[in-house]
Amino acid sequence: MPDSPQPTSGVLRDAVAEISRVLDVAPTIRYSALDHGTLLTGRWTHGSLHDSHAAMNAHALMTYHGTAQPIEWRDGRQRQASRTRRGSITLIPRGHVAHWDIHGPIAVSHVYLSDMRLQACAEPVAQGRRIELLDRVGFDDSAGSRILEILAREATAAEALPRLFIEQTLDLLCAHLIRAHSSLGACASPKPRRGLADWQVRRVSEFMNEHLDRDVSLDQLAAVVRLSRFHFCTAFRQATGQTPYQWLMALRMERARDLLRNPKMPIVQVALAAGYETPSAFAAVFRRMEGVSPSEFRRAL
Repeated sequence: MPDSPQPTSGVLRDAVAEISRVLDVAPTIRYSALDHGTLLTGRWTHGSLHDSHAAMNAHALMTYHGTAQPIEWRDGRQRQASRTRRGSITLIPRGHVAHWDIHGPIAVSHVYLSDMRLQACAEPVAQGRRIELLDRVGFDDSAGSRILEILAREATAAEALPRLFIEQTLDLLCAHLIRAHSSLGACASPKPRRGLADWQVRRVSEFMNEHLDRDVSLDQLAAVVRLSRFHFCTAFRQATGQTPYQWLMALRMERARDLLRNPKMPIVQVALAAGYETPSAFAAVFRRMEGVSPSEFRRAL
């Protein structure tokens, strides 16, 4: 794959099919009988992504429901890096091409929005001008994220609300995108983040991954980025939305899931490699975070 893909004006690929191609798990559309071909998913989980996608025929919007993970986007002219934290959104405008590096797993929900619907919603305020959406990557937007959460919930509800409610919620989403994430009403520069810089979070994560099988202390983690223990804890939580302990637990679970995919590796060895002294302690944490035991997870593969 080229490292710096460029936008194209050629044939646009079906958005769901293209997302399915680059991810390890295809999004499942839960609600499709909507105006202008709008599609909704419920909440689902996919793994890491290190690939480029082609230009798509719809605007793809995502919000996040689980553990924050590093995410980076680049297209040869600009780069954006952030984290998939709750209360943030990612927006891939129709026709854009980019290379993504995303650490997994990520719990997400998607909305695939046609450009026809967006432009129709924008007409009263655009006065004949075409609206262009902006690329957003893990962008702090509690209002947009909440709308996407509502749509994901209703897409999988046992007793779905009337279609009119869904359509009106989608119109609200379009209005919000036009106001906050378009050429008409938004500032293209993301708000500056507080806390650790991206490279500092990356360095701490690398240190954690190198020492997952050991008892890592806060003093050790703070020393990696040359901060006091108190300043490090505050800055790390501001940057990631999680405590260092929560981040470490997520990395240990990611290591455990990878090792459990090897059926020849005993679970006791998986536990030790993931930083747990006993299989019982490992099993308790794994069940709490994953919803199943390590053995059940392995049998389901």
